[in-house]
Amino acid sequence: MTESVIEAANVGKSFGDGPASVQALKDVNLTLNGGELTVLMGPSGSGKTTLLSILGCMLAPTVGTVRICGTTTSGARPEQLAKIRRQHIGFVFQSYHLFSTLTSAENVLLALDVRGERGPKAMAKTRDVLASVGLASKLESFPRQLSGGEQQRVAIARAIVAEPSAILADEPTAALDAANGQATMAILSAIAKERGRAVLVVTHDPRLFGFADRIVYIEDGALRREASTSLGPADTQRGDPSQWNASSKAISSSSSQ
Repeated sequence: MTESVIEAANVGKSFGDGPASVQALKDVNLTLNGGELTVLMGPSGSGKTTLLSILGCMLAPTVGTVRICGTTTSGARPEQLAKIRRQHIGFVFQSYHLFSTLTSAENVLLALDVRGERGPKAMAKTRDVLASVGLASKLESFPRQLSGGEQQRVAIARAIVAEPSAILADEPTAALDAANGQATMAILSAIAKERGRAVLVVTHDPRLFGFADRIVYIEDGALRREASTSLGPADTQRGDPSQWNASSKAISSSSSQ
């Protein structure tokens, strides 16, 4: 039985006031479960990054509620949201966001340092997590000495070292070639399956669908369609998301009427 990690209920987000107001999200309902990798797909400007930011407690919704591991974020102060992020959320970005003057190990250690974990135990965790993504020999390497795929694996190690409940990845393969993109998705899939984490991946790349347990399509700020998938990484479907498989279903929303 899967356990819900993040729940968004009737979430909406608007930017600006009056006639200039822009509604970025409309009545979004989405649950991320432990042990599942969910892919969020949609055109540019569809609301993907806004939704990711709200689920990660970087933005507050204008309406609706978000619950993370049973804690409602509505009305939480910035320092409370920061604590929730530190405890429960790991982020992976397209551009890695590694500090160029720090080694792989030092970049990962930062994620533990902000949680108050330091010393030999933190270093042992860092060695273990870098080894788990195939970088045991790169602890002392600086980002400039690593390939793009290796830099992204350092970023993933940093995201998971504190054992967060959810991993939110924003276009994690966009800057990588096909082989490294597939390797990155394989690691994220293993994090979901073997560590029981909820993993959400935003992507434009249909070649990654085979790693997903669920594919959710967002358009004009509303979730339009959801599908479970049994496709393999080498057998993904392209084109209209309604053709993903027979289990594809429309997501009803008052905003999409």
